[in-house]
Amino acid sequence: MKRDGMLYTVLFTFVICMVFVFFLALANELTKDRVAANRRLSERSAILAALGIAYSAPSQVDSLYNSQVTELKTDVGTIYKATVDNQNRYAAMVTGPGLWGTIRAILAVDEAVERIEGFQIVSHNETPGLGGRIDEGWFQAQFRGEKIGPEGIVVLQGSGKGDPDPNNSQLDGVTGASRTSQAIQDIVNREIRVFETLRDQGGLR
Repeated sequence: MKRDGMLYTVLFTFVICMVFVFFLALANELTKDRVAANRRLSERSAILAALGIAYSAPSQVDSLYNSQVTELKTDVGTIYKATVDNQNRYAAMVTGPGLWGTIRAILAVDEAVERIEGFQIVSHNETPGLGGRIDEGWFQAQFRGEKIGPEGIVVLQGSGKGDPDPNNSQLDGVTGASRTSQAIQDIVNREIRVFETLRDQGGLR
């Protein structure tokens, strides 16, 4: 077989592709349990943080989650319930399109759906240094205790340090990332309406 022939090129390319596919499939099979465990730890950590349940080490996450969080199965998905400081709090996974991909986060509210109790980013594909800053502490911390207005919350371009007023239903967006800030506003407000519907139907119990 001639090495500069079409058949040789096709066969060589096919063999090389199969070798890479084999090793990728093998790596996926060998690591899938660890990947699943890390994904579960990441989501449970975000749920605890959004609900205001503190932990000091990753090894505490599973035990705290199992002892303090109840999973409620509803028509709109799983709702996570916990009692913190003698008050019921509810959380849910929220997802929506960002600038470059899907944003996944945990949103927690109080029983009356009048205040946001916490907001934690789980994953995103936003631009590092711009929209990617939504996973920074200052951005997520400003959600805690924020009053939910008639239309939900508004994410505005501000100082980039976090809105200090918990009663104006406004949050400080990331400077230079208006589309990501708009995406966060849409994602949060959509889930707030879901929580309000569940509350009105007696689903937050």
